[in-house]
Amino acid sequence: MAKFKVNAAVVRKNAALCRKRKIVMPTFAQMKDPGLIPDKVKQLLKPVGLWDINPINLFRITWKNDIKTGGFGPVNMLEIPKEITGIDARVIGIVGKYFPTGAHKVGAAYGCLAPRMVTGEFDSVDQKAVWPSTGNYCRGGAFDSALLGTTAVAILPEGMSKERFTWLKEIGAEVIATPGTESNVKEIYDKCWEIKKTRKDCVIFNQFEEMGNPTWHYHVTGAALEEAFNAIKGPRSRLAAFTSATGSAGTIAAGDYLKKKFPGMKITASEALQCPTILSNGFGEHRIEGIGDKHIPWVHNVRNTDVVTAIDDEACVRLARLFNEPEGKKVLAEYGVKKEVIEQLGLLGFSGISNLLSAIKTARYYEMGKDDVIVTVFTDSMELYGSRLKEMEKEMGKYTRENALVDFERRLLGCTTDYMKELTYADRKAVHNLKYFTWVEQQGRTSEELRRLWDPSFWDETFAQVAEYDELITAFNKEVGL
Repeated sequence: MAKFKVNAAVVRKNAALCRKRKIVMPTFAQMKDPGLIPDKVKQLLKPVGLWDINPINLFRITWKNDIKTGGFGPVNMLEIPKEITGIDARVIGIVGKYFPTGAHKVGAAYGCLAPRMVTGEFDSVDQKAVWPSTGNYCRGGAFDSALLGTTAVAILPEGMSKERFTWLKEIGAEVIATPGTESNVKEIYDKCWEIKKTRKDCVIFNQFEEMGNPTWHYHVTGAALEEAFNAIKGPRSRLAAFTSATGSAGTIAAGDYLKKKFPGMKITASEALQCPTILSNGFGEHRIEGIGDKHIPWVHNVRNTDVVTAIDDEACVRLARLFNEPEGKKVLAEYGVKKEVIEQLGLLGFSGISNLLSAIKTARYYEMGKDDVIVTVFTDSMELYGSRLKEMEKEMGKYTRENALVDFERRLLGCTTDYMKELTYADRKAVHNLKYFTWVEQQGRTSEELRRLWDPSFWDETFAQVAEYDELITAFNKEVGL
C-alpha cells in the first residue's frame, strides 16, 4: 500500500465535494493508456466539448484524444518533413493542442494537484490552489481546479498574451499579474512568498519544484513519445534524440523515460538565446512564450541532459509568421511542402517552433542521417497567440513573399550549430550547482536536498511513486462512491 502520509479527515472532505459534483479522478495509468478508462466514462465523454468545464474532461488529460469522434485513438503527432527541416533525420512532434485548454500543461498541473487531493495535503473545500506560471501551466491549473470544484489563483507576468488573461478570467480564476514578461520568474516567486505569508487559505503548486510535474511527463509524455517513434520507425530506425525547451523542466523529464528505453539517445535542452542560462549562465528577456528562465528548475534532472541549444527568439517569431501567414504558406508550397503539412503547421506555437529548431541543430551537430529519428513536443498551437500575429503585423508590416523567402532560407535551411554545447560531466555538475543560488539561498531548500538531486537513484525513486499515486486515486474514487 502507499507510503504517503494521509490526512484522512481532509480526504473525506475532498471526497464529499467530488461526490456532490459527480467527479471521478483518472489515474496516471489511464492518462498514459486511455484504453484502461471504463466504457461508461467513454460514452459520457462523447457529447462533451474538449474545453468544456465538465469534470468528465479530466479523462481527456492525455496525448490520445480523437477530436473527430470524442473518444481516443493513437498519439496525436506531426512529422516535419525534410523540405522544411533541411536535414535527413526525421523529426516527429507530439501535439499539445488536443488537450483541454489547448496545451499539455493541463496534465502537469493535474500531476501536482491530484496527489495532494488524495493524500489530504490540499483541502479543496477551504483552500485555494495557486498556480505560478509564465503561461500555460496556470491555465492548466485553473482548468483542473474548475473541474475538481476548487478555486484557482493564477499568477503570471503582465506581458503575456492577452488570450491567456481573458480566458483565465472567464473560467473564474483569481488572476495576479506580476511585473515583466516570460523571463521574469523571480518576480513570480516573490509573489508566492507574499501569498504564503499573508494568505493562509492558499496552497502554492510551484511547477518549478513540484515533483508531480516531471513525474506526469515521465510516465505520460515519455510513453507517448515512445509510441510515436514506434508508429513511424522502419527496420533500421534509431531513436536518436529528444529535444525540449527547459521551461519548468517538466516536459524534459520525458527524456529520462526514453533513456531507460533507448540508452544511446541524446536529451537536448533548449532555451532562448536572449537568456542563455544553461549555455553561458546568461540572463535577459525573450519572446518564446512557454519557457521561463534565469534559473535552473529544482525538478530538472540535469545529470541526464546531454546538449543545450540556445534558440534566437527572432527566429521563432519569424517562423511563426512563415507558418501561418498566406505568403509564407505559398512559399512553403513552392519548396515542395505538401498542402496537408502546411495546413498543420499552426499546431506549433512559439515553444514548439523553438523545439523544432533545437531538433535541427541537434541533427546537424551529430550528423544524423535518414535512419535517425528525433522526437519532440509541440506543446501548444498558434491558436493561443492570435493577438501576437496581429501585433507582429503592426510592428513589422504586412508579411510579404520576400519576407517568407528570407525567413525560410535563413531560419530553417540556414539553421546551424552555433550557440549550442555538448555537456561534459563537469558541465552538468556546474549547471546543477546553479540551483543553489535560487533554491537554497532564496527558496528555502537545503544543501543536503540539493546534493540528493545529483543522485540518479533519487529520480528513479521519485518517478516510481506513480504506482502509489494510482493506488491512492483508486482508493479515493471508492470513497467518492461513484
